[in-house]
Amino acid sequence: MSSKAAAAHAAARSADTATIARLFEEYAELERQLADPAVHAEAGRTRKLGRRYAELTPLVRTARELEQARADLAAARELAAEDPAFAAEAEQLAAAVPALQTRLTELLLPRDPHDGSDVIMEIKSGEGGEESALFAGDLLRMYTRYAERRGWKVEVLGSVESELGGYKDVTVAVKGRADVPPDQGVWARLKFEGGVHRVQRVPVTESQGRIHTSAAGVLVYPEPDDVEVEIDDRDLRIDVFRSSGHGGQSVNTTDSAVRITHLPTGVVVSCQNERSQLQNKARAMEVLRARLLAMAEEEAERQAADARRSQVRTVDRSERVRTYNFPENRISDHRVNYKAYNLDQVLDGDLDGVLDALATADRTERLAAAGRVNA
Repeated sequence: MSSKAAAAHAAARSADTATIARLFEEYAELERQLADPAVHAEAGRTRKLGRRYAELTPLVRTARELEQARADLAAARELAAEDPAFAAEAEQLAAAVPALQTRLTELLLPRDPHDGSDVIMEIKSGEGGEESALFAGDLLRMYTRYAERRGWKVEVLGSVESELGGYKDVTVAVKGRADVPPDQGVWARLKFEGGVHRVQRVPVTESQGRIHTSAAGVLVYPEPDDVEVEIDDRDLRIDVFRSSGHGGQSVNTTDSAVRITHLPTGVVVSCQNERSQLQNKARAMEVLRARLLAMAEEEAERQAADARRSQVRTVDRSERVRTYNFPENRISDHRVNYKAYNLDQVLDGDLDGVLDALATADRTERLAAAGRVNA
C-alpha cells in the first residue's frame, strides 16, 4: 500500500471511529426512549424509533464483535509468544477480523432511507395481448409466494382482469414485519424489481406450439408514511362510480369505487376492491401518496445528478430487465448477468438467488463509489 493510500485508509478509519461513537450514543438513547412507557402511547413515534433501532442494531452488534475480536487477537498473539498452543487461535482471529471490518464498512455506507418501508407494486400487461396478461398473473403469484415465505402480507388494492384470468393491471401493497433489520425489509428486497419482465414460452392461445415472446411491466415504490407527502385537498378531484367485475358486469349497486385525480401532476389512481367508498378512498390515497413520493424523489435525484436506477415506465419487450424462458427453465437478469435454471422454483417464490445477486451488485457499486473497495 502506497503512503497516499495508507493515509487515505487511516483517514477513513478515523472518520468511521467518530461515526461509530456517535451511532453508539444514538443507539443508547433509542434504548432509553423505547424503555419509557410514555413513548409507547404514541404509536407513530414508537414505530419510527423502533425502525431506527432495528436499523442500528446490526451495526452496533458488528462493531462490538469487531472490537472484541481485535482485543482477543492482541491477547492471543501475546500469549502465543509464550505458549505456541495459542498460535492457532490467533490465526483464526486474524482471519475473522477482516471479515468483520468489511461487514462494518458496508453497514456504515449511506443507506436507502426506505429500506425498511412497505411497498406498493403495480404489474401491468404489455405487448403480447392475453399472454402478457397471463404472465402478469404469474408475476403476481410469484411475488405473493415470495412474500409468504418471508412472512409478509400482500393486499390487492385494485385490479383489471383479462378474459383468460390474467391481469391487464393489478396494484398490491406488500407489508413487511417489524422484527427484521431494514436490509431485509420489503423495499430493500424488492426495489430492483421495477422494469420490463420478458417471458418466452408457448402461450395457451398458440395452436401450433410456437414459442412467443411477451412482456409485462413492474413498478415498485416505497409506501410512504403519512408525514412524508403533504397533499392539499384542494388539489384533488374525487370521482365515485360503481364497482365492476369481470367483463364490466356491475358487482355493486352503490357508487363505492373511487377515482382520485391529483390536479397539479395529473396522476390518477382508483380503487374498487373494498366494500365501502371510505375504504376505497383510503386505499386510493395510499397509492397516490406513494406515487407522489416517487415522483418527488425522482425529481430531486435528477437535479442532484444522482445515478440511481430508474424503472422502465413503458412495457416494450425489447427493453427488459429480466427474461423468463420456459422451454429451458431459465431465468436471466440482464443487469447483473445472472442466470439460473430453476425457473419453476423462482415462479413458486424462490426469488432469493436473483435478489441476492442484485443486492450484491448494488453493494459493490456503493463501496466503489465511497472509495472503500479493498480499503
